[in-house]
Amino acid sequence: MTFEASLAETTRTLQALTTIRPAIDRAGAMILATLQRGGKLLICGNGGSAAEAAHFATELVGRYAKTRRSLPAIALSSDGSLVTCIGNDFGYAQIFARQITGLAQSGDLVVVLTSSGNSANILAALAAAKTAKLESLAFLGRGGGQAKGLATCDLIIPGQSGAAAQEAHLFLIHHFCELIDAAFPA
Repeated sequence: MTFEASLAETTRTLQALTTIRPAIDRAGAMILATLQRGGKLLICGNGGSAAEAAHFATELVGRYAKTRRSLPAIALSSDGSLVTCIGNDFGYAQIFARQITGLAQSGDLVVVLTSSGNSANILAALAAAKTAKLESLAFLGRGGGQAKGLATCDLIIPGQSGAAAQEAHLFLIHHFCELIDAAFPA
């Protein structure tokens, strides 16, 4: 794909986010409500989505645009020893679900990021959230895949490009960070 075609695809995808604005607003409200009541975000994804999960957690525990109190968030893919232990002992499909079972408390929010919606470990994470009676938020792409409808709130990015979906996920993460910075004074 040429630079121009790639740029056009990403631009179309970002502009199409207006079509899912009610879900974006609901997701923002869920994130803020979780943090305001003292809950934490348990965030997970694979590959590039794992990097976005770590990025989101970093913006909350560290800072985004302004210095405010540290907020609780964990990227479930960031501890290599834990991920490989669970993968080895319980299977790769359980790397996030096992952590949700062990780390989640009432009032927490499970956040999954996936451009396909078909990863077994993401589906298991959403099932673990439901079993634990936790709300969940799914950043999805390409129609949502098997994960569509499993979360409390789906953010299904319009279009069929996995790369553009990931770029839209990062845009939304930054949008939610803007809301968080406004809600939590310095």
